[in-house]
Amino acid sequence: MKKVFVFAAAAALTLSSCVSKQKYVELEEMQKATSDKLSNTKMELAEATATKNAQAAELASLRASSSDLMKQVGDLTRMSATNAENMEKTLESINEKEVTITNLQDAMNRKDSVTLALVTSLKGALGDMNDEDVQISVEKGVVYVNLSDKLMFRPGSAYVSKDAKTVLGKVAKIMAAKPTLEILVEGHTDTDPIATDCIKDNWELSARRATNIVRVLQNDFEIAPERMSAAGRGEYVPVASNDTREGRAANRRTRIVVLPKLDEFNKMIEDGLK
Repeated sequence: MKKVFVFAAAAALTLSSCVSKQKYVELEEMQKATSDKLSNTKMELAEATATKNAQAAELASLRASSSDLMKQVGDLTRMSATNAENMEKTLESINEKEVTITNLQDAMNRKDSVTLALVTSLKGALGDMNDEDVQISVEKGVVYVNLSDKLMFRPGSAYVSKDAKTVLGKVAKIMAAKPTLEILVEGHTDTDPIATDCIKDNWELSARRATNIVRVLQNDFEIAPERMSAAGRGEYVPVASNDTREGRAANRRTRIVVLPKLDEFNKMIEDGLK
């Protein structure tokens, strides 16, 4: 009986030992699985945290960029407004200058019209004269009437000839019809020296000739003296070489310069600027 009990007890102990070891193995496997899962969860959490931090940094960068962009937009808006204002002022200035230029051009066109009408009138009045003795030209808007020495004076003399008075009468008729014009009479000589009891040199000869023509226009044809000036240019403004007889003949001349009155011309310009 005793042997049976011992055997039973031993069998029970052996069975109990086998069950505990199997349970331990199962628990150990469960612990390992739980540990692996925990490790995976920690890794996923770390990755999620890193992603979150990266997204937060990107969001902060985007916010900063957005702020900079809004500032740039504001700056551009202010610059655009300033530029638009400056552009408007520039356009206004350009328009004012264009109006001024147009008005000045109109004034110059009116002056050119007066000049053209004057040239036409003079050529009509002097058309029957020899072209070598009388030449009408326009230079820089100024009308010139060139009268040869042989037509106007005897050689070495400052007295106006009878034929010269005929020509001067035709010029005076045109000048009388245009009271807004001024007259400058210039005397010119060649380089041949002159010295007489009455005339000292070419300066004096040219000045006397110009002065005598002004006197004829005033006394014989009633041109107002305040409209006229006389100038002696001597031999110093030649139109040809003094080395030939033909050149010297061309240089001996009287030049009548027809000018608009400066105050009238200035008024024309001022009216154009208004």
